Amino acid sequence: MSEPRIDYQVGNGVATLTINQPAKMNALTFEMWSAIPGLVAQAEGDHSVRLIVLTGAGDKAFCAGADISQFGTKRTGEAAVQAYEAAVLAGMEALMHAQKPVLARIRGIAFGGGLALALCCDLRIASSDSRFRIPAARLGLGYAFSNVEALVHRIGLGPASDMLLSARIVDGAEAERLGLVNKTWDAPSFDQAADDYIAAIATNAPLTLMALKKSLAETAKPHDERDRAGADALVARCFSSEDYKEGQAAFKEKRVPQFRGV
Repeated sequence: MSEPRIDYQVGNGVATLTINQPAKMNALTFEMWSAIPGLVAQAEGDHSVRLIVLTGAGDKAFCAGADISQFGTKRTGEAAVQAYEAAVLAGMEALMHAQKPVLARIRGIAFGGGLALALCCDLRIASSDSRFRIPAARLGLGYAFSNVEALVHRIGLGPASDMLLSARIVDGAEAERLGLVNKTWDAPSFDQAADDYIAAIATNAPLTLMALKKSLAETAKPHDERDRAGADALVARCFSSEDYKEGQAAFKEKRVPQFRGV
């Protein structure tokens, strides 16, 4: 059996991070959590990358959460627990605060920490046969305030209370209705539909994507904590870019724009 890992691949403007431990439903080890910030930084530093996609290997799971088999060695004792939680938090914050848009491509189960990881992404798309659950109340785990806050922000207090307190499984149709995911497609058509959706984002103007990501992130903060100046600076950068000229020219000439991120 291959070593659990997160694979990294770049192509067509997309950096794909694939959680690769299908034998354990892509459960995340401590080492995998720890690898996420570096991989996100790699995508951030690659000028060709316009979109970061997080997905799971195979078709049975996006991510089943943390690899519980490690808890005896990696999550026992105060120091070990703190180190583990720090690695989880760093991985989630790397996705949440990435300058470039991040999309979770979900097929199969997204449970516990796996769902929390997906909620750190700007967009979530899923196969209709996917399943979502936060089983903390069935495991006796303390569920971090930051994760509760993220869930409430995405779907509201009532639905979040239902998911957390009941620990029940939510199917793909309900997940879309709740706003837990942005879009779902039937399983047979999911791969092609997801590819098309991702390609549509990745061919858009990269400077505009980053400006939009920044503005969207700031709207989630209290008014007195928003970096309005930073968002405005990115908007101004769009208007002074060569891509803005290219977008206008392509519109006039009725052709697909060729953006370069400059």
